[in-house]
Amino acid sequence: MKEISAIEVQKRLENGEKLNLIDVREVDEVNAGHIPDIMHIPLGLLEFRTHELDKCKPYIMVCRSGGRSGQATHYLQSHGFDVTNMTGGMLSWEGKVE
Repeated sequence: MKEISAIEVQKRLENGEKLNLIDVREVDEVNAGHIPDIMHIPLGLLEFRTHELDKCKPYIMVCRSGGRSGQATHYLQSHGFDVTNMTGGMLSWEGKVE
């Protein structure tokens, strides 16, 4: 499984890079604070919403601590997607939140 740190994601965003971030936390968690412009797909709905994703785009999965996003990464990789898990999740995030 490919992994990236929260700090590296933050640096890439601050440098103007357009990243395809997917937050797999629950609605209340995302409403409490999330990375700007992130796509929200709760982990429990991921298998029903994969049709919304493009296999030609790389995705970075985000959750609270990295566990659920790791599960999502494994799931999407097994279905042919280019996916990376953000280690440490939002607990490690020091960048801007909405």
